[in-house]
Amino acid sequence: MKFSTKSSIYFIMGSKNSGVRDPLQVVELALRGGINHFQLREKGDGALTGSALLEFALHCQRMCREYSVPFIINDQVELACSIGADGVHIGQDDAATQKVRQLIGADKILGVSVHSVEEAKIASIEGADYVGMGPIFGTVSKADAKKPAGVKEILAVKNELPNLPIVGIGGITAKNAHQVWQAGVSGIAVITAITEAADIAERIQLLQASCKEEHRT
Repeated sequence: MKFSTKSSIYFIMGSKNSGVRDPLQVVELALRGGINHFQLREKGDGALTGSALLEFALHCQRMCREYSVPFIINDQVELACSIGADGVHIGQDDAATQKVRQLIGADKILGVSVHSVEEAKIASIEGADYVGMGPIFGTVSKADAKKPAGVKEILAVKNELPNLPIVGIGGITAKNAHQVWQAGVSGIAVITAITEAADIAERIQLLQASCKEEHRT
């Protein structure tokens, strides 16, 4: 399974991001609503570990397979390899891109968080299928998030590496997503835009429509 480069709605979630709702129910509603990629990002206070994490990951994986949506695991390469996840996403402080590519194999999706043209070039050379760039707008989903950078760096990377798929992340909502699509991204990654939605399917439709809105401008 490879990374889809066509207007992807990329949903990121961990077990603690769903608020009062059952996290597995949120994942299923998002899959039913039409997300194109799902990334399990299990980090922070109260994050699942050990057998509990394995069980949760396997549940998410089964649902993703049912909807033919790539199941990607953030950072935890060993877990991803052990259960045969569709891919891994890593940050600049995680293992080297080239090493992770060797561990997961050529047929798995590999995403890398980058913040500059230079980091994007290295990620691309070392085997990344796509890069994640942000935070574009202010976000509360990551305690260690950098200051919002807008779409400036996305435009710079697109200029230097026009064939490298980019996923924008950070504070993206249905109302501001068109600005990110305009920068030339292949997808937009969201957490709270979906987890905090009263109607998840409706919210995903709005996020999908934001891409069409960009093409009308």
